[in-house]
Amino acid sequence: MKTLLQLNSSIFSSGGQSSQLADQFVAAWRTSEPDAHVVVRDLAHAPLPHLDAQRVLAFFAQPDARTPEQQTYVAESDALIEEIRQAQVVVIGLPMYNFGIPSTLKAYFDQIARAGVTFRYTANGPEGLLTGKKAYIFAARGGMYAGTPLDSQTSYVRDFLGLLGITDVVFVYAEGLNMGEIAKEAALSEARQRLAELVA
Repeated sequence: MKTLLQLNSSIFSSGGQSSQLADQFVAAWRTSEPDAHVVVRDLAHAPLPHLDAQRVLAFFAQPDARTPEQQTYVAESDALIEEIRQAQVVVIGLPMYNFGIPSTLKAYFDQIARAGVTFRYTANGPEGLLTGKKAYIFAARGGMYAGTPLDSQTSYVRDFLGLLGITDVVFVYAEGLNMGEIAKEAALSEARQRLAELVA
């Protein structure tokens, strides 16, 4: 049985355009995988703590030397890692805020990027340990950024997932959403057509 992990990072939760596109993709995907298990993590409804010195020290501490507080921090991270480790498909609803990814998604990324757990350092550089997965990213933007120097999201998300070993990554863009109703509807229609093609 396949497992799909959906991460919605819009501050508007399920009301965000990126979340709605991700929802539509997952609903369509489930028609071809009716027995699949879908896990939805809404980072607006359940935000994760941002990385701080205490958490970093907990991650690096030897397991038998961790304090009870450090063990709690590590257990929280371990649970998130196990969740994505069990998934064969990862879907991310990704809005753009001030040229970057939502801070809630960055907090999630920081919780699951752990050397020796989700990636390891080798003589040839980092090697991802979460291989064999496919990721779909539904990126909603108010302006037009894809393929320009202002699109820092695409390279960052692709590089981060690659660090974990997730290299089969597809981006679907809905851009110009704040450039008038005609542009908005055209962009959303094109994104919906693209996601339908991906499911098919």
